[in-house]
Amino acid sequence: MRRRILVIDDDRAILDVLAMRLEAMGFDVTATADPAAALAAADAGRFDLALVDLRMDPVNGVELMESLHARQARLPVLIMTAHGTIETAVEAVQRGAFDYLTKPFVPDEFRAKVSRALATRRWTRDRERLQALGQTLASTGVVARVLDAVAQAAVDATEAERSVVFQLEQGRLVPMASAGTPPPRWDALEAGAAAAMDKGVPVTRAGADGGTIVAAPLVVQRGPAGALVVETAARVVPDEDDLELLALFSSQAAVAVRNTFELERLRSGALAALGRMATQVAHELKNPLAGLRLYARHLEQRLARRGDAEDVELATKITATVDHLGAVVSEITAFGRPPELQRAPVALAGLLDECLDLAQARHPGEGIAVARAYDAACPAARVDARELRKALLNLLVNAREALVAGGRLTLATVWAPDTRTLTIRVEDDGVGMSEETLSRAFDLFFTTKPEGTGLGMALARSVVERHGGELGVQSRPGQGTRVVIRLPLEAGEGGA
Repeated sequence: MRRRILVIDDDRAILDVLAMRLEAMGFDVTATADPAAALAAADAGRFDLALVDLRMDPVNGVELMESLHARQARLPVLIMTAHGTIETAVEAVQRGAFDYLTKPFVPDEFRAKVSRALATRRWTRDRERLQALGQTLASTGVVARVLDAVAQAAVDATEAERSVVFQLEQGRLVPMASAGTPPPRWDALEAGAAAAMDKGVPVTRAGADGGTIVAAPLVVQRGPAGALVVETAARVVPDEDDLELLALFSSQAAVAVRNTFELERLRSGALAALGRMATQVAHELKNPLAGLRLYARHLEQRLARRGDAEDVELATKITATVDHLGAVVSEITAFGRPPELQRAPVALAGLLDECLDLAQARHPGEGIAVARAYDAACPAARVDARELRKALLNLLVNAREALVAGGRLTLATVWAPDTRTLTIRVEDDGVGMSEETLSRAFDLFFTTKPEGTGLGMALARSVVERHGGELGVQSRPGQGTRVVIRLPLEAGEGGA
């Protein structure tokens, strides 16, 4: 992409010569004799370098440099000075200038110092961004966080208009994360991603409205699993540095995604083993708990007949605790030994409404708005309504518990006929989850609720996966949580 250079000098002749030289070197130049106009330009957009005359009226070059640094802290500044004021120029370097240029300019010196300032600025900026991206990728075990970080880093590093991370899912490219402005055409970005995956190296294509699309493949395990795509503004052409940086980001993202998937695979295996062991433990606890509940209930009734209110309250607490343990045992059994699916055509909108009524009954919540966005084209799906109801009810109760008065719960369904996939979305704008909580959301017995069993999310995902589907969660503290379920329909299913 063309580097942007800001030039400020109150000598119009010098200003015109500098602008002409820099443009001939391939830079995008903003030249002005007005310090106020220069500061306004720095407020409006980022620059890669500034050339500032040392002596101007009413503001001197050092003061103007400090005002520029207040707006763009890492902007390298070359101070332009006459031979008689070199000592003042050296002082300017001590106060933050990158270097100084003496008038009249020596072409080789001018070109060398401009190039060195830009190279140093680029190296410092890219090193910081790579370090920040590396820290983000190393600290998260959540794929959505990884992809968000990569998309944002790509926009920051290349100064593109937008960035999108595509992943290959069931033979089609799906946008999983984005940063910058929304794209005017998704198909152009998707075509760029497909081309990069096909060639296995970064590719450049014409974008919308005169811009440029650059795509780098995301290679995971045996081959490309997606692509990182950026699109620049009109007439901005990416350079070799941008292509190398984009390829580096995509390779870092691929490693992080691969590590995250491997961690998830290991975790799933450990959870399966833990589930089998928990089932055996639950079986041993089931009968003793039933007897204990009977004795506690009998004790509660005897104390009630005697009129001993304080002891009755204590016995009631014992019964409630035993009931809670019984519920945990039942959920463990359901998770460890799921019943065989009994599939039948089910309208998802009706099932969602039924589950919502049940969730509202369990957790009423005052002042919570509910929005429904059901796709009218969504066909009936052959699912086990009883099992799917368990999963959806868990998700809806979680969503309502995360909301406070004035909160919003959104239920949506989407039918994609090209992939024959039904999507269910449960979204709230509640408290959200921290990264650590999100990474452990499917761990058995992990819960943040005082009365929770820590099995609800694992059970929900188990139900969805037994239907051949996928369940994913995105969440941010203070911004809410989105749960997305994708259910595939077999050929001929749903009457479509």
